[in-house]
Amino acid sequence: MNMIGVFDSGVGGLSVWRELVLLMPKEKYIYVSDGEYCPYGHKSSDFIIERATAITVFLLEKKVDIIVVACNTATAAAISYLREHFSIPFVGMEPAIKPAALHSETGVVGVLATAGTFKGKLYLDTLARFATDVKVIEQVGEGLVELVEEGKLRGLHVEALLHKYIDPMIEQGADHIVLGCTHYPFLYDTIKKIVGERAEIINPAPAVAKQTQKIIPYISTENYGETLFYSTGDIKILMRLAHEIAPGIPKDNFNTIII
Repeated sequence: MNMIGVFDSGVGGLSVWRELVLLMPKEKYIYVSDGEYCPYGHKSSDFIIERATAITVFLLEKKVDIIVVACNTATAAAISYLREHFSIPFVGMEPAIKPAALHSETGVVGVLATAGTFKGKLYLDTLARFATDVKVIEQVGEGLVELVEEGKLRGLHVEALLHKYIDPMIEQGADHIVLGCTHYPFLYDTIKKIVGERAEIINPAPAVAKQTQKIIPYISTENYGETLFYSTGDIKILMRLAHEIAPGIPKDNFNTIII
């Protein structure tokens, strides 16, 4: 059995954890939400590196075998540093621009992400490698992370904000919308309602789960799968969203921590 660590600035990384568990249900997972400091989007790279390092040390104390940085902003700011300073394997969020660019028929792709993700070297490198022949419309999803962290996944306010961000992409011909933040898949139903059949929504989480599966040394055959959840902030929304994904998780598996 492998012990897989997963962390995010908040609850958004549960969208990645969901894909990991679907692919590898018999592994053991430890999920850390840095809710006390969420969102990371406008925080400095130094601050995010500091938080990512503290969480990594916590996960290593729990004897994890691999760490999934289930946060686009933290991947952009900190994953190179983490790989240089820790020997454990890290899997980060890949900007899903490549499949969007390759499959676009209109030559226009929309990317909805945080400001921190757009500034990251990984995003810029991916853009330079795979998106030179398409128009990429970048949109910072200001306020979306906060809505998910409050458990507000649908409703008039959510829909109005998403219309504000997505309608201009569709009007300019985007036929693929890349979700560049792990919080955004929790808004999928409303995003789908807005784009309809006019654009394909790209969620990179399944690809991250597959990459994790490639790296771990073996796949467990024990019937044991379990996740322990930790948060540096309010545990209630983490609990609620995790239970929506996997209703049978015991209440004792959720803990508040100070890191």
